[in-house]
Amino acid sequence: MMNSPICSMLDIEFPLLAFSHCRDVVAAVSKAGGMGVFGAVNLSPERLREELDWIDAHADGKPYGVDLIVPNKFAGKGEKLDTGRLIDSIPQEHKDFASGILAEHDIATDELDRTRGISGNFARNLRAEGAASSLEVAFEYPIKLIANALGVPPQVMLDLGKQHGVPVAALVGAKEHAVAQVNAGVDILVVAGGEAGGHCGDVSTMVLIPEVARALKEVGADTPILAAGGITTGEQMAAAIAMGAAGAWCGSVWLTTAEAETNPVVKEKMLAASSRDTVRSRSRTGKPSRQLRSPWTDAWEGEDAPEPLPMPLQSMVSEPALRQIDKLSQSGHQGAKDLATYWVGQGVGLMNQPLSSGQVVQQFKEEFAEAFERLSASLGD
Repeated sequence: MMNSPICSMLDIEFPLLAFSHCRDVVAAVSKAGGMGVFGAVNLSPERLREELDWIDAHADGKPYGVDLIVPNKFAGKGEKLDTGRLIDSIPQEHKDFASGILAEHDIATDELDRTRGISGNFARNLRAEGAASSLEVAFEYPIKLIANALGVPPQVMLDLGKQHGVPVAALVGAKEHAVAQVNAGVDILVVAGGEAGGHCGDVSTMVLIPEVARALKEVGADTPILAAGGITTGEQMAAAIAMGAAGAWCGSVWLTTAEAETNPVVKEKMLAASSRDTVRSRSRTGKPSRQLRSPWTDAWEGEDAPEPLPMPLQSMVSEPALRQIDKLSQSGHQGAKDLATYWVGQGVGLMNQPLSSGQVVQQFKEEFAEAFERLSASLGD
């Protein structure tokens, strides 16, 4: 076990945490000495139970965690969830714009309106009551971490974490947010730079990690930091630890692994992509998130594009179209293959060969050790 507060806190060998929506990746990383964290935001409590049953049966008793998204601000907060009403509140302009992108690439659009309600699980799970149902399921299992991906975790998450002796983690993208999270009682900070895939801020990881580390020191907090954002190698992990982190939280690097359920078309795009082939945009969820650039993302960045809607309304515009793109691209439809995209960070430029999740963990360990040796050698005798 490495000498890291993260290893001690989570009972893991190596302080590398893998965020993934794929249960196979979660189990494989945990078995390899890191820790898999299952992204559950789109799942109903019943589906979450099925996935956690599988992970628990295949992780060989190794620690794993669960990640939810419960933002502090979203459309309809404080109101009773009414999926039909949410759909009705989407401007026709946004629906037409999404349909227009598909039509330009020879994709039928007659099914989009019918499938908007599928995003209801996402809308439901953003709310404290939806999160409470997911948390109730999560804590039926021997999870070793619960994480919130946007904003201060709801009080129910903090309370259940304390009750079950499970550390609560939260993602932050700014120094002031980190201090607020510590004051709220969060146990681990996932400090994510703007290079990250998915939801992210606009400050780079290289700047943000030491900025947060110094801010915590000023307020007398010893909350451990997990560095996130563009980290796909052991050298980067070593650099983050040199800057004050206690480990790394990675999401993108698992998307091209053998176990990942990523669309094969998108996997190939990622393996061929450079670090410049991503875009940070509000067009997918309503909040800034980094994704693989394609004609779909380009269209939403154009001058004639409508302003993205608040979360979760923008997801109800984009996800039906992206699901159709995903499905058609895998059947060989050229227009869909061109449009296909997914969340990924700028570290995609370093993801050049397909590996298993276990091989990625091993590579991290070896690269970390080599970087540490180089750093030690630079100090001389």
